[in-house]
Amino acid sequence: MGVTKMKTQYIILIILVALGGMGFVSSAFVVDETQQVVLTQFNKVVGEPITTPGLNFRIPFIQQPNYFLKNIQEWDGEPGQIPTLDKTYIWLDTFARWHIVDPVAFFETVTDRTRALRRLNDIINPAVRNAVTSHHLIETVRNSNRKMTSLEQEIVDENTRDEPEKHIIETGREKLSREILKASQPKLEKFGIELIDVKIKRVNYVRKVRESVYGRMVAERNQMAEKIRSEGRGEAFRIAGDKEKDLKLIQSDAYRTAQEIKGKADAEATAIYAQAYSKDPEYYSFTKALEVYRTTFNEKSKVVLSTNSEFLRYLKDFSSSNRK
Repeated sequence: MGVTKMKTQYIILIILVALGGMGFVSSAFVVDETQQVVLTQFNKVVGEPITTPGLNFRIPFIQQPNYFLKNIQEWDGEPGQIPTLDKTYIWLDTFARWHIVDPVAFFETVTDRTRALRRLNDIINPAVRNAVTSHHLIETVRNSNRKMTSLEQEIVDENTRDEPEKHIIETGREKLSREILKASQPKLEKFGIELIDVKIKRVNYVRKVRESVYGRMVAERNQMAEKIRSEGRGEAFRIAGDKEKDLKLIQSDAYRTAQEIKGKADAEATAIYAQAYSKDPEYYSFTKALEVYRTTFNEKSKVVLSTNSEFLRYLKDFSSSNRK
């Protein structure tokens, strides 16, 4: 009986330890550095929110930890068509950054992130529309009064009904974003949300205006391309002219050199002829006469000349010597 009683006590002890372990495990929960927790009991908030990381405890099966992100979260608005003060319709795409600063208020009002994003849509989108419709187009697309390009100026002139002096920036895109932030933040405080920043991600014209913009961009680029091609053709003509000039100069130098060489050769030939002529004038005259005969007559030539002609002197002498 004693052994049986002891075994029973051991079993009871083991059961108690197991139950204690299960109770410890079920009551403990961990909060990391990106989270904050609100404890609820029967859907009622209990105590202060837990915002520091570490190990925490709750009453098992009665209290429930509700986790919320503590870091910065994003909101991405739906792009929409909005008219500006000068009745120009544009497509606007915005985004925002927010975080939960009061998890209790957040839990009691919106409960989770999905509902919170819906509240952000309901508050930020109207603020964006009100800000854009209260300002001219130029305030939405520009931040400073830097000088516009000719294309930008034409687009603004064509798509706005303002006088040129109204194209001066008074608010600008950055201040417009701050206006949206200022209008939205007070409405989000009751949800335990702090809106950190709102930015305009993209501004685009409606299709009709966009086609006009693209057409002007194409025309401007074509004009620039034609200017570059014209400059290229001018440079090509200049290079061709320089080449022709250099070619004429080279040909002129070559011709002069050739003429100088030819002149020297003629002079040397003349000197040689003169020297030969001076040694035997009669032989020189005879050979030159034969050269003239060879180039003048052939087997079909018929010439009628006087017997006293100097041209036939050597032929006549040759005939006389043959008769003798």
